[in-house]
Amino acid sequence: MNPFVASLFAFLVLASQGSFAAELFGQSRTKTKAQLVLERDMIRPGGTVTAAVVLTMPPGWHTYWQHPGESGGATEIAWELPPGITAGNIQWPTPEKYVDSDITTYIYHDEAALLVELRAEDAIAPGEYPLKAKVNWLECEKVCVMGSGRISGRLVIGAADGEARLGSRFEVWRQRLPSKSSDAAVEAGWEARGTNRVLHIDWSPPTGVEQFDFYPLPPQDVEVAGATSPAVKQGRGLRISKEIKTARGQWPETLAGVLAWKEASGGVRGWSVTLTPKGIKSTGAGGPAGGANADRAGSSRGLPVWMAFAVLGGFILNFMPCVLPVIALKVLGFVGHGGASKSETRKLGLIYGLGVWVSFLVLAGVVIAVKKAGMAASWGMQFQNPIMLVCLTTLVMLVGLNLFGVFEVTVGGGALGAAGQLASKEGSVGAFFNGVLATVLATPCTAPFLGAALGFAFTQPSSVTVLIFSCVALGLAAPYVALCWEPAWLKFLPKPGLWMERFKIAMGFPMIATAVWLFTLAADFYGDGGDLWLGLFLVLVALAAWIWGAFVQRGSSRRSLSMGLSLLIAGLAWGWILESEIQWRKPASRKLTGIPWQPWSHEAVAQARREGRPVFVDFTAKWCLTCKLNKRRAIEVDAVRKKLKEINAVALAENSPEKSEEIVAELNKHGRAGVPLNLVYPKDASKPPIVLPELLLTPDVVLQALDQASK
Repeated sequence: MNPFVASLFAFLVLASQGSFAAELFGQSRTKTKAQLVLERDMIRPGGTVTAAVVLTMPPGWHTYWQHPGESGGATEIAWELPPGITAGNIQWPTPEKYVDSDITTYIYHDEAALLVELRAEDAIAPGEYPLKAKVNWLECEKVCVMGSGRISGRLVIGAADGEARLGSRFEVWRQRLPSKSSDAAVEAGWEARGTNRVLHIDWSPPTGVEQFDFYPLPPQDVEVAGATSPAVKQGRGLRISKEIKTARGQWPETLAGVLAWKEASGGVRGWSVTLTPKGIKSTGAGGPAGGANADRAGSSRGLPVWMAFAVLGGFILNFMPCVLPVIALKVLGFVGHGGASKSETRKLGLIYGLGVWVSFLVLAGVVIAVKKAGMAASWGMQFQNPIMLVCLTTLVMLVGLNLFGVFEVTVGGGALGAAGQLASKEGSVGAFFNGVLATVLATPCTAPFLGAALGFAFTQPSSVTVLIFSCVALGLAAPYVALCWEPAWLKFLPKPGLWMERFKIAMGFPMIATAVWLFTLAADFYGDGGDLWLGLFLVLVALAAWIWGAFVQRGSSRRSLSMGLSLLIAGLAWGWILESEIQWRKPASRKLTGIPWQPWSHEAVAQARREGRPVFVDFTAKWCLTCKLNKRRAIEVDAVRKKLKEINAVALAENSPEKSEEIVAELNKHGRAGVPLNLVYPKDASKPPIVLPELLLTPDVVLQALDQASK
């Protein structure tokens, strides 16, 4: 294969995922239309009017609920209202559950009306007032595209409320909102399944409803699985079960969400609920989420069919983005062994296949052991382990740097590069560990047919589990083994030359792309600011690797000094960042303080000050490194959280990625050209706000300002 074609193919496969492909190939025209509709166009001072932000989508396209699920993004509304008119929170209609490639999302199609209450203050003067807002949404079909639009309307403030000309239309939209339900009508409990739990929900739904679901509100420290077990009879009602996970070891006392069901007409209805789960003993009725589906699926297909699915799924894994970098390493192996004898080449191919098979046997053994211990097992569960993810991210990054020639992997290359070193060795050891590395990187991928086959394997006896995993290994290893078994086919590969070194460097890019993907998984375990610290750790490790390659391996003088400096930087990265800053081995100990942030607006500040409450304001942005440091070190800490609660302060945050003219004006007003900006408003509304320092912000500085504001 031409090396340029191989590199281009790798790039396109990685780029073809989601919205990046849409932007890359110019599919950025939005399909969804946004419109502002008022129930009445005139209200009295002190009155309210319901506004609807209506999103209309063409067939096949959808937008997302306030909790999009495992993918997607919620619609955002940025109001631009005149003084005296304020907007309430969005009232979200009940969404639909959408499952695609084992990814669960909560969506709207055709039309979604997001209702918002607009209120006119008592002192507002009569007249006509313009209403404006910018709406941002994510719309998806086969690809996802970020959409935005500006909506506008007008509202008259008069002596009395105007007639509700669109009352019938708003009544239809209100019927789609989740109804308020008594918490006593729903009972919930959970049982431990290893480090996770299974959430059981018992409910007596309306007559004729035989299946319902629970859609969680945006999660904080827990993840409620999208998969739901079929409803079963439980007392006088029905029970459903869902798996729930936590990355921090803390379980919430309540879970808010919507109980949703489909009507005979096909429409979706919902009840808003707040569950208070209690510890219960499993009756086996609900079971783990998805378990009943797996049993039912297993009874409808024979074992040979599942074996075929497993082989085909393993074969397709060779073409998945997370395995593609390993294929690059294998191609280099083909060329490197091009001059070997037929028997030697066949032997290396079989040893590679043995490495894949042994790795899958280990995975099967882990699954069996977990099941024996009563824990829930899932494909790619090692990617739910933060320690494993940090190590694997570091390893893959080092392999990429090695391909770039930053340093060379040798026998004394160090512990972090040990697995990459074994995979790059020539001969039997290298062939075996290429198979191991391929398996490790393949496990987070769920290729077509593979998810169903593994779902079946997890519910079967140990012997069947081993058999299914062995079939996946066969599919993954088959292409390489076949090429090595028939060396004549290797003649179609290009002859060795200068292109090999260039090809090796080119293959470093998809390897680094894989490291970036693993980085996003690992950073999720370490909370706000975790991505910054983990990124700095990788930068320091890369710097240490460069010093090692440039001055230890290729240098001619002061090699001992360079070696010491490289090890010092790597040790600093490990001790300072991993052990101290993010506590990588115990992410559960890094508890978020849970400051109850509310969206910032001039009206929110004014309202809090009218109530005689201090106000703490944080102007920030995700791209602001100083903001992240300040928040982690001086704001999101227990002492500040307790102080805010003690003085009954309101915490407001403004974190939009694109700062509007209003935000820029507010920053400039307080002497700042950009974020961060932290303000503390005293409860005495006649006093000006206290502007906190931009750099070197400490908890003591924040606490002192809060003390002063409470007097």
